Amino acid sequence: MSSNRRGFLQSLVALPGVGGVLGGLLPASLVAKPSKRDVFMKRDVYKELGIRPLINAAGTYTVLSASLIPREAVDAIESASRQYVNLIELQEAVGKKIAALIGSEAALVSAGAASALTLGTAACVAGKDQEKIRRLPDTTGMKNEVIIQKSHRYGYDHAIRNVGIKFVEVETPAELESAANERTAMMMFLNENNNKGQIKDQEFAQLGKKLNVPTFIDAAADCPPVENLTKFLKLGFSLVTFSGGKGLRGPQCSGLLLGRQDLIEAALLNNNPYSDSVARTNKVGKEELVGMWVALEHFLKQDHQAVWRDWEKRCKTIADLVTPAQRSVKTEVFVPEIANAVPHLRITWDFTATGLSPHDVVKQLRDGEPRIEVRPGAKEAIEVAVSMLEPGEEQIVGRRLREILKKAA
Repeated sequence: MSSNRRGFLQSLVALPGVGGVLGGLLPASLVAKPSKRDVFMKRDVYKELGIRPLINAAGTYTVLSASLIPREAVDAIESASRQYVNLIELQEAVGKKIAALIGSEAALVSAGAASALTLGTAACVAGKDQEKIRRLPDTTGMKNEVIIQKSHRYGYDHAIRNVGIKFVEVETPAELESAANERTAMMMFLNENNNKGQIKDQEFAQLGKKLNVPTFIDAAADCPPVENLTKFLKLGFSLVTFSGGKGLRGPQCSGLLLGRQDLIEAALLNNNPYSDSVARTNKVGKEELVGMWVALEHFLKQDHQAVWRDWEKRCKTIADLVTPAQRSVKTEVFVPEIANAVPHLRITWDFTATGLSPHDVVKQLRDGEPRIEVRPGAKEAIEVAVSMLEPGEEQIVGRRLREILKKAA
């Protein structure tokens, strides 16, 4: 049979209604079979589990599963999953790729930004000393103090304390210099609280260099903007971490630890797959390693100005749909100064006249169909994050909000 005839018959089998007739008449070799990917895409695992998916108009929150992985990274994950590989070799190879993309001395993929906090701290405390690595979190006889501004203590610093360190809290530059001693292993900075402490990021990094103490900055939710990937290293921080599954849209259980070559090498020794280490539980598989690398490549190739304009357009679409709902509705676009610093839409209305509170709206959005989550924490408004919306979902969010507000008018 000629290849043209074979192709024609195969195309007929693929036509709706025709395949069932011809399928039983043709040899099995000519009957088009669904690919593994087609079968995978047709399976609705959340429906099988009885879980309602949601439209994410909240942002890159871990509890809402952060972000969606781009197709390029999904393809890379699938490719990685089909073969065996030496995990140590893969971690080192991916680290070199990521470091080259960003312009960092070295890099590693962690099991999220919190994992990177543990790994970076362990590197500063135990270094590459195998006996010390095995003893953590017992830090007897080691450098085990971490200097941190009092205003920078936060819920995720438990990941730092896991190493067995003691926090030394300071408030002023003079207090920081006085606190540094032979037991100081590291200085810790939370970028989200840059405006809350008396010591700002650049001065903090310079003090670390002056005192010869490694400095570590947590910038988990601070990319975009893309410039932040290099900003903190240029300021002089020894280590920086970003979440892989937020704005970078890598696997949710991935993160980046960037910085000094010696500290990244030490962090690797304190990490999975080494069995007797404090971060052995923080396993990063071949799929996450490759997925994070390719997601970062995809992120860096984007036209970030065009993406920003699209986010602004989405805000306007929602504003235009919501404003006619009632006369008291007001909207404004805002960008958080730090952390998730992308366009958001704030919506307010006359709560007293309508008897409808923001809490009521949040509940109706969450309980409705489709399920919609908006940015948490706003008490006097509804705040909509548009960066995690899929194309067209801004229309759905806007119409639902208009419907809810109009009913209360």
